[in-house]
Amino acid sequence: MLVIRCAGVFLGVVLMAASSQAKEQTCKEYIQKNGYQGPQTCEVCHPGTAKVFLETVHWKHASKVDHVDNLAPDREYGMKNRIYTMCNGNDIVNNLKEVPPNAAGKTKFTGCNTCHPGDHASDVGSTGPQAEQAIDCLICHSSKYDFSKRKAVKGKDGKVVMTQDRSTTAALNIGRPNIKNCMVCHESAGGGALIKRGFSMTKDADVHAAKGMVCVDCHAVKNHRFPTGRDPNNWAHDGIYITCTGECHTSTPHKDADYNRHTAKIACQTCHIPRTGGAFAKDFTKWEKLSNGFYEPSTLKREVNETAPVYTWYNLTVSNTPHFIGPKGSRSDGKSKIYPFKVFQGKAYFNKLDGQLLSMDFAPPMANGDTLAGVASAAKTLGIRKYEPVSGWQTIYFGSNHQVAPKNKALTCANCHAINGVLNFKELGYAAKEVEKLTNPDVYFDKLLKLQQENE
Repeated sequence: MLVIRCAGVFLGVVLMAASSQAKEQTCKEYIQKNGYQGPQTCEVCHPGTAKVFLETVHWKHASKVDHVDNLAPDREYGMKNRIYTMCNGNDIVNNLKEVPPNAAGKTKFTGCNTCHPGDHASDVGSTGPQAEQAIDCLICHSSKYDFSKRKAVKGKDGKVVMTQDRSTTAALNIGRPNIKNCMVCHESAGGGALIKRGFSMTKDADVHAAKGMVCVDCHAVKNHRFPTGRDPNNWAHDGIYITCTGECHTSTPHKDADYNRHTAKIACQTCHIPRTGGAFAKDFTKWEKLSNGFYEPSTLKREVNETAPVYTWYNLTVSNTPHFIGPKGSRSDGKSKIYPFKVFQGKAYFNKLDGQLLSMDFAPPMANGDTLAGVASAAKTLGIRKYEPVSGWQTIYFGSNHQVAPKNKALTCANCHAINGVLNFKELGYAAKEVEKLTNPDVYFDKLLKLQQENE
């Protein structure tokens, strides 16, 4: 009976795979015959998908947020409208536009939302039939997408829009998004390659990539809604969250019982992501002139694996003030675990009248370095009539959730429990006697000695 049941399941899987392949072949034959006309072509096999996509974070760049302090519960927040010092602008004040001519008379296009998967004639958060047909399906789904065809151009009406690769070649090579499809936007966020989060999804940098996994193997999509981690800086979400101890790993993933006991208070990332990189400080009040005659914010950067994390308690809720965005939590709240974070500090202009951070339109300073002109332009767009700009710093904690190291590079007992270990137990809320006990070699000596002998 068991054999029959298993054979039936196997036959069902084979039939489903055959059906899927047949459908894929039929779709490709349709494209070969009719060409690719954008989402309307996709909808021949996937009816209603475009309308569903318009309700997702990848299109809206915002959602309601319930885990961050000082946000209105009935409003949506995200890169569409947030102001913080990694970007100091958003889709509203830095919509796709042409930069004024620089000293050499040259101009170019800029905009925080250049990664938006639309044509910008239908912009971030737009709805309706025109918006549905503006979606760039292939930028995420084609392994042969020609990214050089996706560029900003000025239309006949003077509006700056993004062109797309809607070629038959790109359309005939569709499938699940690969790493490049995702990282073409996510790696370049924040003003350049590896600036914002400083992680690289290459085989040398992450064990998941080394095993041939791609982003959507962990971020398993449902109706174009992406599960995300709980980075205190990642506000907008599709309402689905991902954890290490979900379908892939259990809450007791180690053969070593001592390590498994740690999972109650130590997040997986703490031991398994020991390094990150990217920008660690940026000054939006001082822009540097580049060799091409344009300007960019002065930025201090580090390479992948160059930055050691800061460790603190995190209960998955977020402190949000003009000068600090970061994790809330404590040893005693019963909800927190110790997580690793990349600390970033950004300098920008604040409004002396109310203490709030002021946004900046990047077009003016990009052309001539005039940062206050950028503040004035953004204030006009946002309807802020009274303000007195004063410079100041904001500290932001970015979660370390990618670039998982191989086992032999993960933190071990001595990395945390030695006197000069990575964890500052006093700052984490432990009393002097507890710290003395936690940093005594008795905690780790015998275990590490045995391991050392086995490897000799």
